[in-house]
Amino acid sequence: MKRIFLSLVAIMAFGFANAQEGNFKVGAHVGVPLGDAKDGFSVNLGVDVAYLWKVTDKFSAGATTGYTTFLAKTYRYNDGFTSFELKGDPAGFIPVAGTAQYSLTNDLFVGIDLGYALYVANGNEGGGFLYQPKFGYQNQKIELYAAYKAISNDVTFSSVNLGFNYKF
Repeated sequence: MKRIFLSLVAIMAFGFANAQEGNFKVGAHVGVPLGDAKDGFSVNLGVDVAYLWKVTDKFSAGATTGYTTFLAKTYRYNDGFTSFELKGDPAGFIPVAGTAQYSLTNDLFVGIDLGYALYVANGNEGGGFLYQPKFGYQNQKIELYAAYKAISNDVTFSSVNLGFNYKF
């Protein structure tokens, strides 16, 4: 965790020192849980913030964070005599990651986020390795993308997401 944080600080410091062209991105995503998460969670929602520096005409790299949550499903039980509902707790994460993006054309891109996601639900500590490959459409101000997100430790929280970013 400490190494990831120090690596991100070094990347940001190097970028500012070189005064390369860069931009902020702010957005949101929604997704369908898969794998270990699909049985207990119904949807993945989140907000994202990133800063990318232009390394070449087609390649950018930077840092990203935000908040993502997996909302728990509600189960209803009725055996004819008793009836009750069970609802689990949501699982919330704050990602701290490096991000990279390569423009295939002026309009299409591929990208990846790699880092660590801090678990921040119910006062518990922990987290897991975060990886999120992306493919999307972009113009000067917006991005629309599809992504596969996975946060892996003992259990893998994964989802297929659709996202939107506003660039400024």
